[in-house]
Amino acid sequence: MGNFQRLKAIAATGVLVLLSWLWTPNAFALVPVELSDLSYHECPPELAEGAVVSGSIQSANCFIVTGKAENKSGKPVVNADIFGRIYDANHNNVLPNRTRLGSIDEVPPGVSDFELQIMVAANQPLPLQLEQFKASGFTGRVRR
Repeated sequence: MGNFQRLKAIAATGVLVLLSWLWTPNAFALVPVELSDLSYHECPPELAEGAVVSGSIQSANCFIVTGKAENKSGKPVVNADIFGRIYDANHNNVLPNRTRLGSIDEVPPGVSDFELQIMVAANQPLPLQLEQFKASGFTGRVRR
């Protein structure tokens, strides 16, 4: 009889493990967010003052990238990482080795505005070219 009880306990544990593996909260599902109508403008003076390129003392220009974010999931998306490429007038990458540009805290269902602040080396010729922008986030709060 002891073996039968042990077998029942093992089977019950197996069922619980299987159920917990099959049930995954939506918070861990990555949701794409389409970005469109991209443009940029110079930062206000209070944000741009003393701007330098990240990791150096090279002077920089501050810009705010704006656009539309479309969330088709029907649920709010949080912690949406923004990815893209930014080139100068000569098609040189202004942020080499960096495709993650920032994030959007929350994207409600439907179309909404977003903005992102970037620093570009002052010697990069304008206009900037914004390419391959996209975002993805989660439908539930994720620890960071």
